[in-house]
Amino acid sequence: MTDMNLAGRTALVTGASRGIGRGIALALAKAGADIAVNYTRDGDAAAETVAEIQALGRKAKAYQASVAEEEASAAMVAAIEADFGPLSILVNNAGVASRGRSVADTDAAEVEKLLAIHAVGAHRLSRLALPQLRQHDRSDIVIISSIATLHHAPNGAPYNMAKAAGEALALTLAKEEVKNGVRVNIVAPSLTVSDMGERLARAITGNDDIHHLDTKFPFGRVPTPDDVAAAVVWFVSGANSYCSGQKLNIDGAGQASFR
Repeated sequence: MTDMNLAGRTALVTGASRGIGRGIALALAKAGADIAVNYTRDGDAAAETVAEIQALGRKAKAYQASVAEEEASAAMVAAIEADFGPLSILVNNAGVASRGRSVADTDAAEVEKLLAIHAVGAHRLSRLALPQLRQHDRSDIVIISSIATLHHAPNGAPYNMAKAAGEALALTLAKEEVKNGVRVNIVAPSLTVSDMGERLARAITGNDDIHHLDTKFPFGRVPTPDDVAAAVVWFVSGANSYCSGQKLNIDGAGQASFR
């Protein structure tokens, strides 16, 4: 039987107060990991995530920090080590959407903002966490990307660019850290039932209910955070002993699209 038990491991999940990040945090906790819940603004939502994890019998604590800020990120990583011991799982999930405009109508500040969170922020946290991750025989980093990097749809250059840069980080880091027992992989969802997914669906379709798209998606439904989280749990578990530098698309055989 493959080993999906994460007992004794500590995970930092960025952007874990809601949506995909929250789903990943809960799934890792159900598998036995203790969880550091990162959030930027919504302290109440982060506290709810912490309470749900604690109800599962796992240790959890919320940490407010923008991954785009060096000092705040460094302080968070140090505080997590003091509270939990050294991290062995880092999930770089924090992200924001772009405004859906053409390149001609998008200023550089929006591109810089998305790169700062999705790519530079993931680089920063990976660098800060590596001294802790290297202390274990086995550690894992997972970058949450998007199927946007497969299609490069129009009117999404800042998001497409930022996610592509995050994937480049993961693939490079996987080669650098294999000698240290750190596996680095990518999980790339399609549109997913989440706050961000609902905003995107509303902006494009004008319908407030994301589930009106269920019949357009493979398997008769829009994927959920649980679908994404299941891939993350597999990547970081003993069931995956040899897979690193890989990308798993959560997109229903490449058919998850509503544009």
